[in-house]
Amino acid sequence: MKFKDQLKFMRKNMKKNRLRVFMTILATTMACAFLIVLASVGFGIQKSITEEIKSQQIITEVSVQGKENDGSLEQIKKGNLEELEETDNVTAVVRRNYIDIPVEASLDDRKADVRPTITNMDAELKANLTLETGAVPKSENEVIVGYHFAQSLLTEDENEKYQKDLETADGPVEAPTGYEGELVGKEITMTILKEVDGKEETKSFTFKVAGVVGEPAKDWVTDQNIYIDEALKEEILSFASIDEEFISSDIPYNEVLVYASSLEHVAQVTDDLKDKGYMVYSITEELDSVNLFFNVFKAGLIFVGTIAIIISSIGIFNTMTMAVTERTQEIGIMKALGAQPGIIRRLFLMESAYIGIVGSIIGVVISYAISFAANMLLPIILNSTMGEEAVMDFTFSYIPLSLVLISAGISIGVAMISGLRPAVKATNINVLSALRREL
Repeated sequence: MKFKDQLKFMRKNMKKNRLRVFMTILATTMACAFLIVLASVGFGIQKSITEEIKSQQIITEVSVQGKENDGSLEQIKKGNLEELEETDNVTAVVRRNYIDIPVEASLDDRKADVRPTITNMDAELKANLTLETGAVPKSENEVIVGYHFAQSLLTEDENEKYQKDLETADGPVEAPTGYEGELVGKEITMTILKEVDGKEETKSFTFKVAGVVGEPAKDWVTDQNIYIDEALKEEILSFASIDEEFISSDIPYNEVLVYASSLEHVAQVTDDLKDKGYMVYSITEELDSVNLFFNVFKAGLIFVGTIAIIISSIGIFNTMTMAVTERTQEIGIMKALGAQPGIIRRLFLMESAYIGIVGSIIGVVISYAISFAANMLLPIILNSTMGEEAVMDFTFSYIPLSLVLISAGISIGVAMISGLRPAVKATNINVLSALRREL
């Protein structure tokens, strides 16, 4: 019997009891859809958390916390920069120092509390620092300012009114607009205030604004810093620090960031720096931890969904057993005409596979419909009850192709295993007994 004829024979037999076949396919469909939808929750949560991690930091960024030396952790200093820069696939080494005591910036009659960042401008550019307006500083007395620096520049009256509104208002208070003019080309004064032996000391620096940093990716991030070239590092920090030993030594960096040439090289750069004794942290390490947790979580969900498919296989087994019982005489006639046992067994396996394939296809379609509805309706429901728009960015259900293939494979495989015993039983039927319509 040709394969084409086997297909026609199979379709003919499947039509003999359509209701029973329909109910069996329905059970397979529900089990497959349950497996996919259940596992899609794990994939959806993992996708949301992974995207959130990537959005909160630059994916090619590796943070260097320090270097181990004789069992102790040393901060990164100028002498370590060359070793960091020579690491394969490193495009930039950004090093920053911060002033942790009060610093005030002023422009005309406007003032703002800022946290200046002393950095290397060339390294910042290589690390893809973007400017909203202006250009990169070309001299020591030129700086770039954060995107929200102008908004933080307030007059005394504006600041008093804003502070009063914060104290008395029950809800959110709209921030003042601040300085609305063009900052590029303006001169600002930065005043450092410190207290030594009960006496207040101040030192002022005058800078020209060369550019304004681009808007942060996140709406809740506020950047009102002043970025100063590290050529003034020693002069500024020597005044800002009250630790004489710190002043006289090679001033360590508060923050060192190494940037890989691409995401594919982040893991390699991280491993190379660890081999050199550096304590580092990168997005790949956080993602590895997240992926490990969710791989176990998804495996558990798939296992639970597989139980549902195994339960549905009972229906397939009963359906195929009944088919063998009802078609005993037909099987006997086929054997009498010379049909090989393998052909008979294949016909019944094809029927059980057909149930699994059709049920899987319909189950996949239903799963995508449920996933789409969940992602569209759940945020609306949660927002209406919680009143938080942030929920809109969360993916509750995500169905990758791999999940579809795994679920369909499990469904079809279980269906064929369920039909194997009845198929073997069909091949063992005695011809004479079958022609007398006996088992």
